[in-house]
Amino acid sequence: MNSRSGPLAVVAAAVLWGTAGTVGTLASATSVSLAAARLVLGGALLGTLALVTRRRTSNGNVPVRRSPILSLILGAVAVAAYQLCYFAAVARTGVAIGTVVAIGSGPVFTGLLSWIAGRERPSGRWALATAAAVAGCAVLVTGGRGTGGVDAGGVALALLGGLLYAFYAVVAARAIGGGMASGVVMGVLFGGAAVLMLPVLASTGPGWLAHPGGLLTALYLGCATTGLAYLLYGRGLRTTPVATAATLALAEPAVAALLGVVALREHLSPVSWAGLALLALGLVVVALPAGARGPGGAVAPGTARAAAGSRQ
Repeated sequence: MNSRSGPLAVVAAAVLWGTAGTVGTLASATSVSLAAARLVLGGALLGTLALVTRRRTSNGNVPVRRSPILSLILGAVAVAAYQLCYFAAVARTGVAIGTVVAIGSGPVFTGLLSWIAGRERPSGRWALATAAAVAGCAVLVTGGRGTGGVDAGGVALALLGGLLYAFYAVVAARAIGGGMASGVVMGVLFGGAAVLMLPVLASTGPGWLAHPGGLLTALYLGCATTGLAYLLYGRGLRTTPVATAATLALAEPAVAALLGVVALREHLSPVSWAGLALLALGLVVVALPAGARGPGGAVAPGTARAAAGSRQ
């Protein structure tokens, strides 16, 4: 994969994430149960593909660097914990604010963690483009309405969710940069998270999966918006700085909003449309190739630079 196709793979993943909300309305399930089923199915798929990939690599006698097992285990815990933090935040502070804080803080935390891990300062262009994209995301989701009465505990949980997302994204990028196949990395992260989320699915009443509509919805969410999306995201991380990838992932709420207008006949205010335009501008700027090294550092094709629903 060349350096230009990396951002395209990340945006393609974000487009798939953006379809989750609309498709999720087809199932008669709570949001927590739906997210748990999605992660369990998608994680099982990614875990299976990782085992197949690793077996083929071993049979081919291709040298594989030692896996950062501990980091990946912690990353899998972060993937599962992100789900819980997000929905706990939404329950306390509402969908709009919880989504803006959790998703919007992700790129900021990712830039900071990648700076700490790689010891390279994010570029000024990335910072400005990310600020514009996050602001556009906030205006798009809230429609410019005030945030009076927001629960501080809910905001804290949403921020923790953004930090957890940043953590497992950076863990994934560093593992890929260390020589692991991107599919194997995603399989370990999400396969492990699937195991952790099984009790959550069981406790939230998975009976809706017995209905054809519910099962088909869960399969799409698991296979497309988790399995395929994170395979694309992992491939994008081979040549895309992790902080840039996190910012490009903000295309997700834009896709969700547009699908809501087209498929669900929802209405966007003029202020929301302005937020959508600002978000798009930020994404275009951060995706443009630059001569200077971006946050996370430049790498050769075939390796990564040293990271959701939605991603939820």
